[in-house]
Amino acid sequence: MLIGVPKEIKNHEYRVGLTPESVAELVAAGHDVVVETQAGSGIGAADGAYEKAGAKIISTAKEIFEKAEMIIKVKEPQAGERAMLRPGQILYTYLHLAPDPEQTKDLIKSGAVCIAYETVTSHTGELPLLKPMSQVAGRLSIQVGAKALQKDGGGRGVLLGGVPGVAPAKVLIIGGGDVGFNAAQMAVGMGADVTILERSNIVMERLSAYFGVKAKVIRSTPAVLADLIKDADMVIGAVLIPGAAAPKLITRDMLKTMMDGSVLVDVAIDQGGCFETSKPTTHADPTYIIDGVVHYCVANMPGAVARTSTYALNAATIYHAKRLADLGWKEALRRDENLRNGLNVCEGKLTYAAVGEALGIETVTAESCL
Repeated sequence: MLIGVPKEIKNHEYRVGLTPESVAELVAAGHDVVVETQAGSGIGAADGAYEKAGAKIISTAKEIFEKAEMIIKVKEPQAGERAMLRPGQILYTYLHLAPDPEQTKDLIKSGAVCIAYETVTSHTGELPLLKPMSQVAGRLSIQVGAKALQKDGGGRGVLLGGVPGVAPAKVLIIGGGDVGFNAAQMAVGMGADVTILERSNIVMERLSAYFGVKAKVIRSTPAVLADLIKDADMVIGAVLIPGAAAPKLITRDMLKTMMDGSVLVDVAIDQGGCFETSKPTTHADPTYIIDGVVHYCVANMPGAVARTSTYALNAATIYHAKRLADLGWKEALRRDENLRNGLNVCEGKLTYAAVGEALGIETVTAESCL
């Protein structure tokens, strides 16, 4: 199969769909790979490294999309990229369709076969292609939140870990999954006063066993959340409903009860955000202030640490990339129910029920496309 890797064009997105090492694996398996020039520059991978791995360097994204049978990316295709997709072409990348009706309509119109990293499952029901970026985003959320909490970041001017004689910042983490757990690790490590809100008894037990007295683990209810945000210096939104729009847990009215200069970091922004006042921002202009509260809502947070993120992502995605290339998309999806769960759009039809429910679009089953 001929596989294409275009350069990412989203604002300050430095990741790349395949590393040179991943290219070498695909070439060794008998596939051809074309990579847009400078696609790997953000992770320190020069064109020469891709050529040494067996790829051919192409000068334009247009030629990549014209030639390739499968496009491997990181972020959702932008409007210009979606216009270049063609019927039957495989798109393998993050999509996050639930809050993005325009992208969804364009992908349906394209006739392409679109497999979303974030809805591919494992035999245990986890999301293995989302997990590495959740880990990165969770850890990064505390870094960027700490910066936003500084006075020069628009915040209250509070040091996350405090100093002797001065209390540390209060960090409230909503959700104890991969994002929340990794955020809590970082916040605890920096000396913050950490509280994690979670609804699953199993997850609460696991978090309590891991953190002990270093972090408070509390059952999440609307009343508890409304009370705790009043004193929180930083709130991390770390909720996820796979493939669906994130629930709005903090309303505009609740925002007014928060302290001036407190910080919201919405890691769920790719799925529409879990705060009513959230709107996507970029690394170029990451924050804005509403009712005195600093909002950080960058939709591609892991892109800021592109090398770490790309290698972590490739370790998770390369297995299915090889299966798709070796078997073709239909046979690969027939054989693997977990990969089949990643099918979101197929040859003009929407195939992921949670997206259809969020956008009011009729869906069909993935099985019906096979």
